[in-house]
Amino acid sequence: MGAELLRKSRVLIVEDEADLSSSMAYALRAHGYEAEIADRGESAMLALDEFHPDLVLLDLMLPDMSGLEVCRHLRGSTGADQPAVIIVSARAQEIDRVVGFEIGADDYVVKPFSVRELMLRIEARLKARRTRVEAQVAGTMPAAGEAEKPLALGILKIDESAHRVFVEDKEVHVSALEMRVLVYLFHSPGRMRTRRELLTEVWGYHPEVSSRTVDTHIKRIRDKLGSAADLLQTVRGVGFRLANPTETGPQPDP
Repeated sequence: MGAELLRKSRVLIVEDEADLSSSMAYALRAHGYEAEIADRGESAMLALDEFHPDLVLLDLMLPDMSGLEVCRHLRGSTGADQPAVIIVSARAQEIDRVVGFEIGADDYVVKPFSVRELMLRIEARLKARRTRVEAQVAGTMPAAGEAEKPLALGILKIDESAHRVFVEDKEVHVSALEMRVLVYLFHSPGRMRTRRELLTEVWGYHPEVSSRTVDTHIKRIRDKLGSAADLLQTVRGVGFRLANPTETGPQPDP
């Protein structure tokens, strides 16, 4: 793990447009990164195991499979050193961004894009990943496989290290992004968090995603929580909070 902090960051480019992937690789190397290119989903799967990237730039429209499948495969790993994922796609609709974030992407960049903006986003995502790795090296986070006390609030429990959510001891399946939203709210129970705070702290920057996207995710999480749905409260016109069980009551959909 220590050696990982010293070496150059590795970026895997999953893109079937040769001119674009070559220019991206050139820019990355000029900025001090190691870069490899995969022009198909299958070769990207192999590169994940052989190149061990710190970050993946992922196109959605690949010749042999959807980039979403590549992302699902990547996020299916339980390793603590998963790479960051930035989707780079010509699909600009909000639903495309929502789906991308739901399956575990950390960022979404729409083509055409400026190289400077892409590099800033790459550095932001790598910085967040380095912080996590450094915390593990310092022992301030549990190592992979090490037990971590689950978070609990009434009938709702979260095992963050195992990516598992339970309501009344029955497991509820959530996406990677839904887990990040829940964990963020869990760490300040009873405190209202604005949509801007969620966009900043959960996504890691101010993304080009409307506040309606946050509302959509909150509604989906609430639907999944079933009997614990009242714990996830909407503060009308402002934001959301996880309430203490004694404070719950009927809440409007976001």
